[in-house]
Amino acid sequence: MDSPREDFDVPTTVRPHGLLDAASDAAAVLSAEGDVVGWTRGAEALLGHPAVTMLGSPAVRLLAKRVDPARAAGVAERCRSGMGWSGLVPLRHLDGRSVVVDLRVSAAFRIGGAECFLVSAREQRPQWTVGQSVLDGFLTRSPIGMAVMDLDLRYVWLNDTLEQFGGVPREQRLGRRLSELLPGLQGTTIEGLMRKVLTTREPVTDYEYLGWSWSDPHRQRAYSTSFFPLVDPDDTVTGVCYLVSDVTERWNARQLLSLVNEAGTRIGTTLDVLRTAQELADFAVPRFADFVIVDLLEPVLSNEGHGTWLPDAGPAPDRAVMRRAALRTVREGSPEAVAGIGDQVDFLPPPHGVDLLISGEPVLVPELDPDDRQWALEQPARAARIRDFGLHTLISVPMRARNTVLGLTTFARSLNPISFEPDDVLLAQELVARAAVCVDNARRYTREHTAAVTLQRSLLPQALTGGTALEVASSYLPADATDGVGGDWFDVIPLSGARVGLVVGDVVGHGLTAAASMGRLRTAVQTLADMDMPPDDLLAHLDDLVLRLGEEEGKGAVAEGSSDTFVGATCLYAVYDPVTRRCAMARAGHPPPVVVSPEGRVHFPEIPAGPPLGLGGMAFEATEIELAEGSLFGLYTDGLIEGADQDVDLGMARLRGALACPGADLETLCTSAVRQLVPVPQPDDIALLLARTHALGAGNVVSWDVPADPAAVADVRAEAVRQVVAWGYDELATTTELIVSELVTNAIRYAEPPIRLRLLRDARLTCEVADASSTAPRLRHARSTDEGGRGLFLVAQLAHRWGARYTGEGKIIWAEQEIPGV
Repeated sequence: MDSPREDFDVPTTVRPHGLLDAASDAAAVLSAEGDVVGWTRGAEALLGHPAVTMLGSPAVRLLAKRVDPARAAGVAERCRSGMGWSGLVPLRHLDGRSVVVDLRVSAAFRIGGAECFLVSAREQRPQWTVGQSVLDGFLTRSPIGMAVMDLDLRYVWLNDTLEQFGGVPREQRLGRRLSELLPGLQGTTIEGLMRKVLTTREPVTDYEYLGWSWSDPHRQRAYSTSFFPLVDPDDTVTGVCYLVSDVTERWNARQLLSLVNEAGTRIGTTLDVLRTAQELADFAVPRFADFVIVDLLEPVLSNEGHGTWLPDAGPAPDRAVMRRAALRTVREGSPEAVAGIGDQVDFLPPPHGVDLLISGEPVLVPELDPDDRQWALEQPARAARIRDFGLHTLISVPMRARNTVLGLTTFARSLNPISFEPDDVLLAQELVARAAVCVDNARRYTREHTAAVTLQRSLLPQALTGGTALEVASSYLPADATDGVGGDWFDVIPLSGARVGLVVGDVVGHGLTAAASMGRLRTAVQTLADMDMPPDDLLAHLDDLVLRLGEEEGKGAVAEGSSDTFVGATCLYAVYDPVTRRCAMARAGHPPPVVVSPEGRVHFPEIPAGPPLGLGGMAFEATEIELAEGSLFGLYTDGLIEGADQDVDLGMARLRGALACPGADLETLCTSAVRQLVPVPQPDDIALLLARTHALGAGNVVSWDVPADPAAVADVRAEAVRQVVAWGYDELATTTELIVSELVTNAIRYAEPPIRLRLLRDARLTCEVADASSTAPRLRHARSTDEGGRGLFLVAQLAHRWGARYTGEGKIIWAEQEIPGV
């Protein structure tokens, strides 16, 4: 053979293949005689002949042209020598058409001692060649801008697309550098990249930048550029080629997404309606517009109701009464604005009416004409400002959230010469939609917070009085609006025997649930205190109540799918007796009280902390201390001492310093202490209750020991009447005589000695009879035929109020009378 490869008159370019590369080819195995002994599915797919018809038949019948026997023998001999053969051969398909294949014959091998040849074939298709005219058209008319720069980075060739991108004619570009032609197009940076490519021979791909061109000098566009070196056959760099594509839409979409994401972090940082509106205006200027106004409907700002009209709420009023909630401009002093923040406005861009707010569709005015007749007639003042400050384009977007109309936001441009386009409307809608949800959240929260504060203040004592036993003052600060109303409370409760109860507590949690729970606990404490319970017993009963409330509200929350449940509280309850100057107290997980002596020494009494209310199963322990007359006794909630640093010990030290002025005016001291300890809003409620103690002197308290003899009643009754007359209460002598007679008689008859009678002159005249019995008195309604049983009934009719309290030695029955003129 003349060559290892021969062509059978088929003028086609041939691709080189490995000799046995038949992985995807048709393949067959031929015997030394030329018969087919193996036929693959690839061969069947290529020529259409199934294996059953080909096995054992001569392969020569597949040839489309007659083959010279001498040449065929030469191919066989070459393969027997260990060398393969390949060439283009026309074969006949089962349907009769000719198929030109790239035929390869392997070196001879043996199967079972018989000589065989592996033949593989692949259909040969002509390759497409690019003509010069096609290549020229591709380079010139490609949608990608192309240019070739020499080693000095001067233009030597560019296509039509690049000429259109820059707006500079081809004749003015050739021989000049990019930085000379378009200095605003980052020419210096781009030339630096091209020098790097010439030096390193490494291409730079997809470098993006912003710029402008002479073809559109007022609109910023984004371009993506790639650079690669041009190398001669002798491996010499002769220049650099760069490709440019306009990616403004992609850039704008990416910037839009980035802007919207940033808006989500900048707008709605608080739960304040006005601040949220201002955040929208601040964010949009100057990123998006030169002048932004946000007008909200009056009900939104005043928290009256849930906003304004819904689409199905019937016809809207003729005018939309709104107030300017926010504005921002690129100019100092906002000279474009006709109305200031807080002013009433009814601005709707002509020719639109209130239906614009209802429909929710934005308004785009690409070219704003102040001389338009509708603007001149309906908005003359605004038309004048439009003319004076060059406002030339406008977008107005209704602000809506949860199917509720909130107001209108308007964007305008003046210094920015580019008019708003439809794509800008999408961005404006997205910004306003995000802000609308935040405004609606703030409006709803403000309404709930206002209701909670109103409820809380209605539940707190409107006026505090400690009678003659205590001078009291209080200060209360609700939590910062963003954190919600808490459940702090305090109270001063007048008790029998001139005593006064002081209580402070803190319900866990915030919001309406905490405020309502606080009201229930305050009422419970008043009820339990009126029963003259000692502090530890009162807290035990209160703990049971909290457990029961928690269980009831927990069941209700599960039924309603809510998480608002009453989980617990802390409390401190103290009782001060001005006669003995003793103060008994107990606390349930609450901070200890603070005591300031008349000399100014400040200390915190050591009182067992006790568990918080709501845990159950744990006892409370009472402690009693003696207070000198003129001492300062303070109760407070943890918000006062925690502060921003959350250091309770440091907070207590600060409280110690703030109260070390025992002689100061109580109201002034209370206010200044809170202001000093809490200079900024805190996330928790803050309550401080201060009481200055007074003693009930010996001239106001008289007592007698009563023998357990009915005959002693007359003497004791006479002594009591003489004392009342001596105090100047002649008009109370008769009623006092009857009350003393009934109470002493009952004690002698039904109770156990020792028996003691005491009269106290305070805000009221109090008669107390103590005995050693723990039997509770019972008010009876005697029948007309009964000889007795009317004693307590008579006392109840004569006294302002009466009751019983228990002591460690027994009980005390008491009755109070109003003092005329007091």
